[in-house]
Amino acid sequence: MKVVICGAGIAGLALANALRCEVVVLERSPGPRTQGYMIDFFGTGYDACEAMGLLPAVLEAGYLVSEASLLDDHGRRRGRVDYDQFAKAVDGRFVSVMRPDLERVLREHLPSTVDLRFGMSITAVENTPDGVRCTVDDGTRIDADLLVGADGIHSTVRDLVFGPQEPRYLGFHTAAYMFDSPEIHAAVRGRFVLTDTIGQQMGFYALRDGRVASFAVHRTPDPALPTDTRAAIRETYAGLGWLVPQALELCPPASEIYYDQVAQIEMPCWSKDRVVLLGDSCYAVSLLAGQGASLGIAGAYVLADRLASTASVPLALTEYERLWRPIAEEKQRTGRAGARWFLPESRFTLALRRLALHAARLPGLSRVFAGAIAGKSSGLITNLAS
Repeated sequence: MKVVICGAGIAGLALANALRCEVVVLERSPGPRTQGYMIDFFGTGYDACEAMGLLPAVLEAGYLVSEASLLDDHGRRRGRVDYDQFAKAVDGRFVSVMRPDLERVLREHLPSTVDLRFGMSITAVENTPDGVRCTVDDGTRIDADLLVGADGIHSTVRDLVFGPQEPRYLGFHTAAYMFDSPEIHAAVRGRFVLTDTIGQQMGFYALRDGRVASFAVHRTPDPALPTDTRAAIRETYAGLGWLVPQALELCPPASEIYYDQVAQIEMPCWSKDRVVLLGDSCYAVSLLAGQGASLGIAGAYVLADRLASTASVPLALTEYERLWRPIAEEKQRTGRAGARWFLPESRFTLALRRLALHAARLPGLSRVFAGAIAGKSSGLITNLAS
């Protein structure tokens, strides 16, 4: 069997690692992406990485963070989440890792049967029940048994095969970038530090190479992305205090910034003939729900397992969606339900969140709170791997 994967992000690279056949991965970016933010990696994706033998490399690339601290404009802590309690809720199967580092691990462990091509994207798809022909933007054509659209929330494959799909916009824009600042690095080392603010929020991690990774999110009714992301970030977050003004001054050029709307993708069907969607292209959960990278990797593992163990490609695609859709949709619902608390829009909601975080530290409630954040566990990957 020959598989073409469109997208060399986390889901696409995970699938390329899990498949045991000829694979061509097409990525529109000219090279590996360096933009992205720190993610908390656990759950089904953690299980899938272990099943694929990738977990030691992921843990080596990861960070041990003690807490998430919410600070006011003067740098005073107004709330916190203890990562130790969260880790206990998932039996210690937890690590924080930068998205570019996770992609690097997946890329470095690709089998020799994988042909990874950067700077290429699909412009046309001829899809039949028996096979698929992909036309690449350099004019070449690739015939395959299966095309996988793992090209993100703005998927080209999805648009070409299923028609344009309007994302479910959740009312936020998000951004991430890295910069050098010894002062900020020293102030946040070992923690994830967030501003305890209304409507706009910035957060910082200290990286082991001396740089600082920043994360930003703000509410806006307009899903349209700005033409100048650097200027938009500096303007939107200008009113925040503490270390934010210095971080905004150090904001790099737009080419080094990750910026997107916060949205979900809801598809009535994930496959059509010999084309199937994976990850954010069909079940983006949004950063409100978390676990997007974990779900991308785990979904890839399920798809690869079904392709390897099912009699036909069409039946494998049906089984992949039957097994994985309920888990993905549950995480989407969690994200929508938590939008109010993710970034408060009023002083009242901000005060309620502070009270909830304080209560969560009381004996008997901390594990319940951590378990609620982690969400429902699933033994699907473990069962498939056994």
